[in-house]
Amino acid sequence: MPTKQAAFKSLRQSKKHAQRNIITKLGIADAIRAVKKAISAKDLKKAQDALKKAVKLLDKAYSRGIMKLNAVSRKKSRLMKSVKGLVK
Repeated sequence: MPTKQAAFKSLRQSKKHAQRNIITKLGIADAIRAVKKAISAKDLKKAQDALKKAVKLLDKAYSRGIMKLNAVSRKKSRLMKSVKGLVK
């Protein structure tokens, strides 16, 4: 356990930030799941709407420092590729 007051505050903050990051990542996972579900149902309109939401959440996670750029780019690329495969 920390002994200084500043260390206690840092511990409190890190717990809050970790919880917020987990919630954000769960939201991203839900959005990606929605895209995959729409693709498996071969529903183009739903897939495109879900893709737009997922991309927005991924970009926001990167801008807040929750996810790294390459991870975000990889996820977006794979989702877009799978939705484009549905168009053909």
